[in-house]
Amino acid sequence: MWGILRRSAVDGGGFSASSLRKTRFALVSARSYAAGSKEMTVRDALNSAIDEEMSADPKVFVMGEEVGQYQGAYKITKGLLEKYGPERVYDTPITEAGFTGIGVGAAYAGLKPVVEFMTFNFSMQAIDHIINSAAKSNYMSAGQINVPIVFRGPNGAAAGVGAQHSQCYAAWYASVPGLKVLAPYSAEDARGLLKAAIRDPDPVVFLENELLYGESFPISEEALDSSFCLPIGKAKIEREGKDVTITTFSKMVGFALKAAEKLAEEGISAEVINLRSIRPLDRATINASVRKTSRLVTVEEGFPQHGVCAEICASVVEESFSYLDAPVERIAGADVPMPYAANLERLALPQVEDIVRAAKRACYRSK
Repeated sequence: MWGILRRSAVDGGGFSASSLRKTRFALVSARSYAAGSKEMTVRDALNSAIDEEMSADPKVFVMGEEVGQYQGAYKITKGLLEKYGPERVYDTPITEAGFTGIGVGAAYAGLKPVVEFMTFNFSMQAIDHIINSAAKSNYMSAGQINVPIVFRGPNGAAAGVGAQHSQCYAAWYASVPGLKVLAPYSAEDARGLLKAAIRDPDPVVFLENELLYGESFPISEEALDSSFCLPIGKAKIEREGKDVTITTFSKMVGFALKAAEKLAEEGISAEVINLRSIRPLDRATINASVRKTSRLVTVEEGFPQHGVCAEICASVVEESFSYLDAPVERIAGADVPMPYAANLERLALPQVEDIVRAAKRACYRSK
């Protein structure tokens, strides 16, 4: 059944992205379901995914700062300590390098750790273990060592937390061979992709967004099934269009959808692609869309230089240059450390009106 992707098919990637999509929050990239009668927050989607995977596989355990007794800084691990006990829900000291190294060692031994960073900005303390110990071990051991570990937590800007707590690490980690990097938008993304990440035999960096935790999204009955998961490496067309392609991920998907609504009022039909997977990147879906619309706007919160947008632009220029009717447009965060002041913070991040202006430029409709 298309909606229930078994564990053996998590990385299959052989699913079409061109089926009918009837709702804004479509489900797996190969098809869409009828509008969900239920809604779920991203927070609950993540919590239920971890809970179900821990129930299904005794090798799965959770570790991180305040994940147990406090039930997580953002309550993603709520109820797990009571249900599974301290042997599978570990409260760690405030030492990312220490507990990340322990997690990687546990993965070497065949366990499946889910390591929570209170924010991915703190993962910099542990980046040697993530890159040198986790990402490279399978290759350096000639395939003898698998590292089934998930590094998860909030990524990117929140609100008023300053330069040291606002960075987007999508491009950082996506540049590393051996890692898979996922960035969910909706509750269904969060639930399906986190399940896929936990089941995957390789290390996965799972980038959430703090401001999305409390948002509710429609969710189907099939997505609530315990066997549900989404394929890694497949993007999702959130909204079909014919005039311009907009690619983005995480919180910016919502911004792109709002921009598409405004563009529709002016007669511009925008196709919005939710990347879901940053590495591997679904280049096929992106290029197929650009070959249809002949225009591209890429959007991300991260810094512009060497960013995810830059990689997408390069891919389109390499594979679909002759289809372009306009220069590609790149919308990213400002090339400065994140300001603390609210008015400057807003100016440093992409806004809906920025996406609208870029799409109109690509369509030669700007004033």
